[in-house]
Amino acid sequence: MAKKSMIERESKRAALVAKYATRRQALKAAIQKTKSFDERLVLQHQLQDLPVNSVPCRLHNRCTITGRPKGYYRDFGLSRHELRAMAHGCLLPGVTKASW
Repeated sequence: MAKKSMIERESKRAALVAKYATRRQALKAAIQKTKSFDERLVLQHQLQDLPVNSVPCRLHNRCTITGRPKGYYRDFGLSRHELRAMAHGCLLPGVTKASW
């Protein structure tokens, strides 16, 4: 089980990303459209003034059950440990243990 503080930190980051997404997208589009170098610098400075945690690349996928950040399967939203346990318990439809 991941620390509660790390899970809360990720949820705060996700909220900030959602809050500033439209503003960030508008600033990036304006930077691409402008031809003036001085105006571009001003727009880039405004983009840099946004909170650091509002950048989408700072988000990290976590297991929905345990909050584990590593060994994450995107298709299921689970870590490898929980995926294995749920597959053995027949809780994931269509998932079977490989045998050859």
